[in-house]
Amino acid sequence: MSDGGTPAAGGPARGVRPAPAAGDSRAGHGRTAGGGRTAGDRTASGGRPAGRGEPLVGQARTAATRHGSADPVKALLHRHRELCERAVDPLEIAAGLEAHGVTDRTAARFRHRDVFSLAEELYARVPRGDGGTRHGSAAPASGPATPWSAGALLLALLPGALGLLTVAGLTATDGPLRAAVGVAGALGLAVALAGPAPAPGTRAWTGFLLIYALVGDGLLAELLAGGPDGPWPLDAPPLLGLALAAAPAVWCARLFAARARRRLAGSRGLADFAAGTRPLLLGVVALYTAALTGLLALVGTVLGAGPPGGGAVALGVLLFLARLLTAHGYRGAAASGLAAACAVHGLALASVLAARLPGCDLLARPVEAAFSAGGPAAVPALACGGAALALLGHATAVLGRASAHAGTAAT
Repeated sequence: MSDGGTPAAGGPARGVRPAPAAGDSRAGHGRTAGGGRTAGDRTASGGRPAGRGEPLVGQARTAATRHGSADPVKALLHRHRELCERAVDPLEIAAGLEAHGVTDRTAARFRHRDVFSLAEELYARVPRGDGGTRHGSAAPASGPATPWSAGALLLALLPGALGLLTVAGLTATDGPLRAAVGVAGALGLAVALAGPAPAPGTRAWTGFLLIYALVGDGLLAELLAGGPDGPWPLDAPPLLGLALAAAPAVWCARLFAARARRRLAGSRGLADFAAGTRPLLLGVVALYTAALTGLLALVGTVLGAGPPGGGAVALGVLLFLARLLTAHGYRGAAASGLAAACAVHGLALASVLAARLPGCDLLARPVEAAFSAGGPAAVPALACGGAALALLGHATAVLGRASAHAGTAAT
């Protein structure tokens, strides 16, 4: 620069920033020559950066950049192509996306208002043959509106037939043979009531609970009285009532699956679907409980056993919830609930026996208190009722998810 402030030849003018050299790492790094942001620094949702809590969005965006594409939905389609190709309708894609952690907020990053809208675009982008369901059409919901097949009808009525045969066998026999007939009938019912494809151990836990319903109350009363000194009475009416309630249980499960599927088709968000499905679940459980109580009362009247006890009602609701969770893919939770109820039953009997040891009288105090307050049915009512409440809370949480109803057929 000259003494008078005039720029020297070849030098930059005052106030003008020199352009970065070609090798300068700051050149072109997120800004244009005019200082504006490049398109790569803005997200597809209007320029907001992807949140750290959206890993799936970040992966899709990274994949889109790597492939030179400005379409993040295309990257998401590549990531879930197998799910999108085998789906029979957009609802199944929405359920699968939810299972992979995609929420309505995630869908907004892909310029969609919710997961269902995003699933519709993914479904429309996958090429399909003439046999595929067209975009925007949902597969028919299974449920009471779907005609019962002969096999499904027979499976629903099979437990009731086994219960009638068991009661007939108990009436026609006595002594050890009568006990053997009762145990065999309870085990047969356990296989029929557990439903198709249960978790390992489910049939064993169900069999234990049914055998306790048949012989447990009488055995507990004898143990508390210092016995048993001989054969104790068998309680056949609860077994028959639970067997006859299998048909209403299947119908209620089909009703829940059909209504939930229909609600899934009409929902505009995961939160909206969950808010509508939870009252539906509670209503179906209440409907089955009413049907079960009526059948137990009818059987008790016919067989001269009086009104049903709380233990039989609690056991029936527990078995229904376990079957419902199994049908929707939550087999482990169903088996855990049944196992917990069995553990409480076994602990009650064991504590009464252990109290006969010197200095162990306190072990039987809880069972004695429950027996004094509610009779022999108090123990199964508390055990099965507590397990049923736990399964109901779990079912309310998981069956309110769209992923629990993807391709679900009522059983």
